[in-house]
Amino acid sequence: MARTQAGMTAAQMRDPNYFPGIVKGTPLGIQHVLAMFVSNVTPAIIVSGAAGFGFGSGDISNMIYMIQMSMVFAGIATLIQTVGIGPMGARLPVVQGTSFAFIPIMIPIAIQFGMPALMGGIIAGGIFHFFLGTIIGRIRHWLPPLVTGLIVLMIGLALVKVGVQYAAGGVPLMGDPEFGTFKHWGLALTVIITTLGLKFFTRGMLSVSAVLLGLLAGYIVAFISGMVSFDNVGRAAWFSPPNPLHFGIEFNVAAIIGMCLMGVISAIETVGDISGITKGGAGREATDKEITGGTLADGFGTALSGVFGALPNTSFSQNVGLISMTGVMSRHVVTIGAVFLIVCGLVPKFGAVISSMPIAVLGGGVIVMFGMIAAAGASMLSDVVWDRRNMVIFAIALSVGLGLQLVPTALQHLPDTLKVLMTSGLLPAAFIAIVLNIIIPHEQDDLEEAPDMNVASPASTMSAGTKP
Repeated sequence: MARTQAGMTAAQMRDPNYFPGIVKGTPLGIQHVLAMFVSNVTPAIIVSGAAGFGFGSGDISNMIYMIQMSMVFAGIATLIQTVGIGPMGARLPVVQGTSFAFIPIMIPIAIQFGMPALMGGIIAGGIFHFFLGTIIGRIRHWLPPLVTGLIVLMIGLALVKVGVQYAAGGVPLMGDPEFGTFKHWGLALTVIITTLGLKFFTRGMLSVSAVLLGLLAGYIVAFISGMVSFDNVGRAAWFSPPNPLHFGIEFNVAAIIGMCLMGVISAIETVGDISGITKGGAGREATDKEITGGTLADGFGTALSGVFGALPNTSFSQNVGLISMTGVMSRHVVTIGAVFLIVCGLVPKFGAVISSMPIAVLGGGVIVMFGMIAAAGASMLSDVVWDRRNMVIFAIALSVGLGLQLVPTALQHLPDTLKVLMTSGLLPAAFIAIVLNIIIPHEQDDLEEAPDMNVASPASTMSAGTKP
């Protein structure tokens, strides 16, 4: 990293408007792409599987398209953040991409109501998220560490089942003798072991890109074992533009409510990320203009993604850590990375190569990532003072949310709309935690001992685990 930063003064490295030049800026921009790449395309693969056109479906052209759009609109949303359009954009090195936080809500919507309803929900949720930008400062107190930590923990717990299924060979089918064999688990373990080795025993680019390189190692082993087919790569075109309303559009009440509620979580997450960038990179607090502009860009990017068949966008927290590590706060460096993402996303062959990866390889990667989400939630909860009040709020929200997710038939007599929202686990847990945190008073003894115990700082609202 020392060579890439050579010639930059301390003041230049802390200046968002400084451009270090193409030669120095390009590797730094690509490094940002590598840090977020796997987390950005994985939700598209998971949602494709839930919608019925993922791995093993015969025709995976729609999955390839969604992978493409994940890259294209992550790049476009990032450009809106770094370059800005009118009041939109923090004009800071904010990297955008698809968050895992939305997956527990998107999966039941895709299964129950289909892709048109999901896209309608994404567009509506993006518009709602956009308007949150005008009031974001007033609702931050709704989500102290007790609530945000629980939400992030619930996201991780909701996703670990998917990781294990993928590592064992995909969604299990009745009587499938291949499911759970060492052929699949061996690939997943290759990814996990390689990722851990690179993450903790190397530095620099190798450590930052550990998950990506772990997937590459698993992919190579699968190729050597004859488990990789490049047929779809050969059939894929070299260039394909975004297709408006690719999956159609339908405005379903459950999808709209679900995505709007997740927009609140995403907005708070973005506030934390922007605050982390200004504190870690420039040693100052984020301005109201930066926070408002960043949230507006978040919502606009999500709504635009839904129009073209992509998934919701939000800021990526691991790139905040990368800025702190490199010390380079130039927004133009991230702009270079955004252009790289867009170019890759316009080439279907690139998406086809990703889709040729055996699902067990992806399973090894997401086991690590989804486990880290749950761990990040537990870490955020360590900031909570565990008095009787907070323990009761946590206990009730976790019990109801996780219980309904594990036993969805308990709500089989509810209307479909309510059933989808309630059995997600995440939304009922978040709703209960937020409401109880507002209405249950603090005990006087606890207030005297720790008057600020339940107030969220910008850093504490940073739900980094949703985008490992």
